[in-house]
Order: sequence, then structure tokens, then C-alpha cells
Amino acid sequence: MRSVVVLAALVVAATAGCSQLPMAQQDRHKVVIQVSDADPAKWNLALNNAQNVQQELGKGRVDVEIVAYGPGLGMLKQDSKVAGRLAQALDNDVGLMACEITMRNIKVTRDDMYSGISYVDAGVVHIMKRQREGWAYVRP
Repeated sequence: MRSVVVLAALVVAATAGCSQLPMAQQDRHKVVIQVSDADPAKWNLALNNAQNVQQELGKGRVDVEIVAYGPGLGMLKQDSKVAGRLAQALDNDVGLMACEITMRNIKVTRDDMYSGISYVDAGVVHIMKRQREGWAYVRP
């Protein structure tokens, strides 16, 4: 009997810090995809990954962000070779995020960037924070 009481106490203690999210939010998946290469094939692979995740898990059950920094920032510029696919990603609620540190370093402004994207102060730090929050991490 004592072991049952101890086990029950351990279960209560272990779950005390758990958030009481509605079931729909508990079932939600989250993935952050890194793009730090200037290679258009990698850009397309990242966009394919985002699309495939949404198709497999259900668009309404997954949050997807693509974070571009360093040489990968070109993916999110107005003159991007994948601009047509960016529009499709945005229409499908994929978060497209540009690193503002990279933008400053290469002297690119928001006027140079694709319309509708979002911005993060530091791409690497944003990815780190997402991982700490439990997001899956993919680097194609």
C-alpha cells in the first residue's frame, strides 16, 4: 500500500508543473526549419519540407516556421528565385522569417524583402528559443 501512495505522490508531483492545455493544443505539432545556404535546391527542399509536414499532419495541426539567415537570406528577398513558392507558403500559413542581423550586415532593408514575411532579431537565437519551447528542428 505504501508503494501505491508513494507512486501516486510522484505522479502528482511530476504533473504539477504541466500546463493544462486544451486537447487541440496538446495535439499540435511545431517545426522550425533553418535555411542558411544560398543554394536554390536547399530553399526548395525547405519549402517542400514545410508543405509535406502540413500535408502529413494536417495544416490545422502544425505550426511551421522557416528561418533564413546568412547566405540563406536571399530566399526571402523580392527577387528570390523561389518567389512564387514563397507566396504559396504564406498562403498556407507557413511563417517565413528573416534575420535582421544578417540584413544589417549585408545592408539589405525591409524594402528589399518579399512582402508578407516576418522578421526576427537573430535567426540562430530564434531557432534556439523555439527548440527550448519544444519545437522540432529541421535543416535541409
